[in-house]
Amino acid sequence: MLTQARKMFYRARGYYLGHLNGEPFRLDPYHSKFWCKASAGDWEPETFAVLDRFLSPDSDYLDVGAWIGPTVLYGARKARRVWCFEPDPTAFRHLAWNLDLNEIQNVSAFGVALSDKFGVARMASVRGEPGDSTSSLLHDGAHGSDALTIAWDQFEVANDLSQISLVKMDIEGAEFVVVPTLAAWLREHRPALYLSLHAPLLPEQERQERVHALLDELSFYTKLSDEKMQPLTVSDLLTEDSLNQYRTILLQG
Repeated sequence: MLTQARKMFYRARGYYLGHLNGEPFRLDPYHSKFWCKASAGDWEPETFAVLDRFLSPDSDYLDVGAWIGPTVLYGARKARRVWCFEPDPTAFRHLAWNLDLNEIQNVSAFGVALSDKFGVARMASVRGEPGDSTSSLLHDGAHGSDALTIAWDQFEVANDLSQISLVKMDIEGAEFVVVPTLAAWLREHRPALYLSLHAPLLPEQERQERVHALLDELSFYTKLSDEKMQPLTVSDLLTEDSLNQYRTILLQG
């Protein structure tokens, strides 16, 4: 645990000196507790393993739901270019700060949400704290904020995304709306898809049907694995136990 004095020191200095999967970074001091955990290797080592496997200097990376940037920062060291989305304004400010602290130039960061249409939507954190990692378009509480939304086809038509080798999507339940809008592009280009499923955020009576429909949209992928790259089946993800958990899956091929 970080002491208050150490937190004050990091904030006075202007950064926390940490590591992400062994790579050194200067990191915003207001999330020093998280960065300490990540630096110790205790935050999603399986995610960094996926980034290592699918990113290279001649490929691009799409990160949908970037939060304050742990996967974006690391991805920027591995990939030619990173595209990322983070609509929570508090999280986006820290994401931009972290990119600036490390003088990263190969990231295009957008403070908007991918959705099924252009517009404005209300979003809020599940836990009620602006900028935490649970902000979602499924929540619109009084403590939330408005987010600009764009449709995938509006973004895709304006950019050359043909070299993307990995898409990471962690958007707190909005995947059930967003993934179908990417399905045609995913089918054509077949990047690996590292997808977080948030079935417990759906009404209980809808979970199985909506998870099944989402997986059916992605059935052109030939290989389905869990976050540790161990084989899964669709049936594994439709059990009652699985539907009551947050799951991360990897689709390839």
